[in-house]
Amino acid sequence: MTIVLLLIVLGFVAMTSIAGGAALALGSWLGPERVGLPAEIQLPAEYLEGSPFSTYLVPGILLACVVGGLHTAAFVLLLRRSSLASPATTIAAYSILVWIFVQMSLIPFSALQAVYFGAGLAELGLLLLLLGAVPGLGRQNGMRGVGQDGPRGRTLGPVGRNRAAVGSPHDRQEHSA
Repeated sequence: MTIVLLLIVLGFVAMTSIAGGAALALGSWLGPERVGLPAEIQLPAEYLEGSPFSTYLVPGILLACVVGGLHTAAFVLLLRRSSLASPATTIAAYSILVWIFVQMSLIPFSALQAVYFGAGLAELGLLLLLLGAVPGLGRQNGMRGVGQDGPRGRTLGPVGRNRAAVGSPHDRQEHSA
């Protein structure tokens, strides 16, 4: 169930970041009326005062490509149960958190900022559960392939492999005998 929730959150942030970034970029470049968007959907240019941007073109491209792209990559890697799913999900989660931090320093507070900040925290929390970082949670309900050897012998990362860390006293003792 945890993996399904994480996929839903990753997919939601990916789709809305790509759509929102495209709307910002195209609306700034062509104008909202030429794109077929209502003028109300475009953010006021006053929000950009004090920022390095004069239009929403570059922020829109960054939102769509960086935040949306990282979330899409994490979604696909998690769906495929790749060993890169864990680091990709971590990077994607931090990308939305950083995006919201920067956005909150430049524009007035919006309820959407709280929603996306919560989504980033949810991504990190769900990933920790999947990796078994919280004792007694995560690797239950028959979730094979998440934090342990899966059907293809892959894992989501080193946390759930249940092996002693290299260089730990247990590891040194085991190899010296």
